[in-house]
Amino acid sequence: MAVATGKSFASRFGVHIAVFIFVAIWTVPTLGILVSSLRDKDQIIASGWWNSFASSTQTEAGRLPPASAQVEKDGKFVLEGNIFGDDPARDISAFGVKSSAPTQYPAGTTADLGDGETLQLNADGSFVMTSTKPFEGERGQRVYYASSAPPKFTTENYNTVLFSEGIGRSFMNSLTVTIPATVIPILIAAFAAYALAWMRFPGRALLIAVIIGLLVVPLQMSLIPLLKLYNGVGSFFGVPFAIYLLRSYIAGLPREIMESARIDGASDFEIFVKIVLPLSFPVLASFAIFQFLWVWNDLLVAMVFLGTEGDQIVLTAKLNALLGSRGGDWEILTTSAFITIVVPLIVFFSLQRYFVRGLLAGSVKGG
Repeated sequence: MAVATGKSFASRFGVHIAVFIFVAIWTVPTLGILVSSLRDKDQIIASGWWNSFASSTQTEAGRLPPASAQVEKDGKFVLEGNIFGDDPARDISAFGVKSSAPTQYPAGTTADLGDGETLQLNADGSFVMTSTKPFEGERGQRVYYASSAPPKFTTENYNTVLFSEGIGRSFMNSLTVTIPATVIPILIAAFAAYALAWMRFPGRALLIAVIIGLLVVPLQMSLIPLLKLYNGVGSFFGVPFAIYLLRSYIAGLPREIMESARIDGASDFEIFVKIVLPLSFPVLASFAIFQFLWVWNDLLVAMVFLGTEGDQIVLTAKLNALLGSRGGDWEILTTSAFITIVVPLIVFFSLQRYFVRGLLAGSVKGG
């Protein structure tokens, strides 16, 4: 008995560890996208999102004022100011005047640049450059420095993406496509599933076999026929799977309820609307999650069926375009990616309590 108890505990412990690992694999990248989408673009380049709550250190370059800004003091020519301009919220640890040695001098020390020139760059970005001869040239001395900045979070990335990059319009296009493409197949499949489960008519078994056979047909093989049908009848993606899933559940509903309703004079439509649909909500919610995610995340069908104009392109196609045109702008890409996944997350967590019930429903018995 003790051995069995030990095995049971080990089995439960293994299941918990496995669930924890899968949750971590899914959650950590999503958290990284969210954090990166809220970070300043310079800090995204300087450090990973896991360092977002700590000060980031990066090597940058700046230019001192031109010769026209010099003043003469005590027989020397002087340039003064702050290399950060109006944004001195950073600390400099070291500086240099050569790209090969950007941190040659500690902050606050006076560097001898030769020919009577010296440069002192302090931790707060203030500098004093002196020379025994007048400065010349329209461009100031180039200076490299290592600076640390406190964590900086902003919603400006979302403002840029939603109102400047066209993601906002693509977001609405995706909703316009996804909601009907989720609701319409569910309605059609629910009617068909009830008919195949509880109504008797010639060819019923053959029709069920055809629907099951359609499950193995890849969508890519049907793109051209679907494109020809699309202009007339709209989108019916996922209907075979929906009918199969819903029929397995509806066929498992108690026969006594159906017979009692028929004895009371209810028609098939009344039985379907007043009895079958309320009892089938878990499986309807489960398929709604599947269908919504399929349509929302689909790129291939969107590129084939929809146009490429700015007012027609959906979110996945727009994000794919951003990957090509804005491949180095991580703040744009991470923000766009999180906007893409936030709606499916809301749908899933809203209906997740029905998810397992709907998937397992009808798996034991069916008509």
